[in-house]
Amino acid sequence: MTQALSGIANVDTHADALAHGIAALGLAVTAAQRAQLLAYLDLLAKWNKTYNLTAIREPERMVTHHLLDALAALPQLPREDALRVLDVGSGGGIPGLPFAIVRPDWQLTLVDTNHKKVAFLTQAAIELRLQNVASHATRVEDFQPTARYDIVISRAFADLATFAASSARHLAPHGVLVAMKGVHPDEELAELPAEFAVIAKPVLAVPGLDAARHLIVMQRAADATPR
Repeated sequence: MTQALSGIANVDTHADALAHGIAALGLAVTAAQRAQLLAYLDLLAKWNKTYNLTAIREPERMVTHHLLDALAALPQLPREDALRVLDVGSGGGIPGLPFAIVRPDWQLTLVDTNHKKVAFLTQAAIELRLQNVASHATRVEDFQPTARYDIVISRAFADLATFAASSARHLAPHGVLVAMKGVHPDEELAELPAEFAVIAKPVLAVPGLDAARHLIVMQRAADATPR
């Protein structure tokens, strides 16, 4: 009985941390979407025991380091409806699955080379009833989508030059490449080819996370419009 009550208390704690974090970010997220986010967290923790999807094992840290870390990027991204978004090297689904939950009008494509991780992404989309998600086990260089994307995003995928070179061909006209980074990547920025322009470098404040977070937003130089 005590163990059961402890489990309920932990769930309530995670729900409160998520709700407070979302409020701090100023995002409009419904109660149903918050429940979906927590259901995703439960699936991630469950599958992680077997498939090693993330080095973070504690659900309370997953709230900050995964859910809120992903959602903190949303206010800095284009806000139009019906955008097409490609998550490169999605791993356990960050940021693609939280985006798909909070922005059901967006179409999310998640690619990763690890077949076990893509099996998780596929099953998670089924269990969470996300009709706006497709997952593919492939290298981004080999991926052959039917249409290009308004946003191509990655977290901990590669250095900026490699990310841009491998992923830019998937951009729609005037689309943006977005790299989620920790500390400001000065050396990577210096090595970015001239064909790509950095149009924004916002600092992100992730609620409950005492660590540096930056977004690097890029476009093809011919399309670049500073923000």
